[in-house]
Amino acid sequence: MLKPICKKLFLFGLMFSILFFNTVQAEDNNMTRVDICKKNYKVLFGGEALTDKGNDAEIMDILQKYIFGDVFTIGEIDTKTREMVTVTVLAVEQTLPQLRAHINAALNVGVTPIELREVIYQCAPFIGFPKTLNALGVLNEVFKERGIKTPLESQTTVQEETRYEKGLAIQTPIYGDEIKLAMAGLPDNMGDDVAKLLTEVCFGDFYTRKGLDVKTRELIVLSILVATGDTDTLKSHIKGNLKAGNSEKDIASVIIQCMPYTGFPNALKALKVLKEII
Repeated sequence: MLKPICKKLFLFGLMFSILFFNTVQAEDNNMTRVDICKKNYKVLFGGEALTDKGNDAEIMDILQKYIFGDVFTIGEIDTKTREMVTVTVLAVEQTLPQLRAHINAALNVGVTPIELREVIYQCAPFIGFPKTLNALGVLNEVFKERGIKTPLESQTTVQEETRYEKGLAIQTPIYGDEIKLAMAGLPDNMGDDVAKLLTEVCFGDFYTRKGLDVKTRELIVLSILVATGDTDTLKSHIKGNLKAGNSEKDIASVIIQCMPYTGFPNALKALKVLKEII
């Protein structure tokens, strides 16, 4: 048991912590989007936002307030998730200079090198391997600049003889056999081959990997599909996100996080699909 004097000190410290926390919260509630923008930018990039410098200071002013002062306040996804989503979209779009900046920002806010690599790897089944390799080239350059030793530790959990079985074990509870049914009727039963490849590669080779859980991988895939504008596949993966444990609010927040990078049309289409489902 605490001695009386210690107990008093403990209670005083607890009360002070509560009061301090509430003060910070109150200050945050009174911050303008300019204040929020500068605070978030400093955390992410270690520099100053809204400097009015450069040849195009006006568009940078609009961009920074919109992204870091507005979008960052919508929803309750944490900064790490926001940066993983941003890295995903920039990899999909192959905007490599911006990808470099946000890989650094992601590392600055606690995304691990393995998590970042898994985010890029997860893009491969959806955007193809050439674009994924381009993004990995940038990732490894940043790792080298920051003294992060590569190659990173392997995250593979399957062998050649188990990748189908383990992939199917992840795929079935979330997606059932919808791809197999959708591909049925192709010449020479090639639809079965395609369905098997999807299970082995997308789910067996990628979803089974360590470094990101299935719930997070589904958010990454959601971001990929918002960026590509593929609303048919997006519809399936919104349902998959819900089954994997992501909330409707988190899904909406991730779509909105993509908005500054994809533009309004793709994000609004994705939000309409979400509305149809919920």
